[in-house]
Amino acid sequence: MPVISLDDVRRAAARLAGVANRTPVLTSRTLDDHVGAAVHVKAECFQRVGAFKFRGAYNAIASLEPEVRARGVLAYSSGNHGQAVALGSMLLGTSATIVMPSDAPQAKVEATRGYGAEIVVYDRRTENREEIGSRLASERGLELVRPYDDTRVIAGQGTVALELLEDVPDVDLLVVPVGGGGLIAGCATVATALRAGIRVVGVEPEAGDDTRRSLAAGERVNVGIPDTIADGLQAPEPGELTFEVNRRLVDEVVTVSDEEILDAMAFLFDRLKLVTEPSGAVGVAALLAGRARASRIGVVISGGNVGVARFAALLAGR
Repeated sequence: MPVISLDDVRRAAARLAGVANRTPVLTSRTLDDHVGAAVHVKAECFQRVGAFKFRGAYNAIASLEPEVRARGVLAYSSGNHGQAVALGSMLLGTSATIVMPSDAPQAKVEATRGYGAEIVVYDRRTENREEIGSRLASERGLELVRPYDDTRVIAGQGTVALELLEDVPDVDLLVVPVGGGGLIAGCATVATALRAGIRVVGVEPEAGDDTRRSLAAGERVNVGIPDTIADGLQAPEPGELTFEVNRRLVDEVVTVSDEEILDAMAFLFDRLKLVTEPSGAVGVAALLAGRARASRIGVVISGGNVGVARFAALLAGR
């Protein structure tokens, strides 16, 4: 039995209809010239909370039985999933507790708190967020909404590819950022069901290539906390559920350096007028570096949650 099916994603799309933004698919002649292909950019930086994470979080919370949802939910997150769970909880009339690392970007912390969530801080170098989250959820009677290892979350994230392929049905290659693997698992489920012969390529930061290593080893590999500017892609190892999907459906995972990520952020700002966080730009970074090739390409910009001060500091002098 597959972890999720195309029908699961379609049911998630029905729950998200009128709630999530249908984000635009953008093109750029300059990008096409650089890559040597027709590139279609799915801009999830325009999603609610500024990232694709809203899709999975809302679908998970909306799927709960009313009495379970009423008790409240808990999530652990470096930022985007936390914001998504906080907003989804607010929209669905329940409370949210978010376990966040002490070094999470301040813009993401403030946004999460702004959606009404209680924030519990931990040290990602010395403490385990899964242990903290499971313990707090048990103590407080809250439903734990994991950032990627949850079938409801994976199905919600798959609606990114569902929309992209509705708008551009003939892409030959789908390029997706990879952290814990929920986004690419959902997208690969959709893409391989709807488009025969399509290739699905994931992109990780060089320092955090846990999924690439895991696929090569045939089992989940823990690489520790990656040292990369792509804070949303710092999962030390793939999720159990996501790895089961991705080992079957993902053709390849490639990596990009922090410098290449910065080049992509600058390119997207200059040429497409898109503000992207480092994690969001890795797919375009891989295309600009020539690591994924096809004639018609769909690429996901996963998020744009970067504060103006950090954006300016990252790109200063480039």
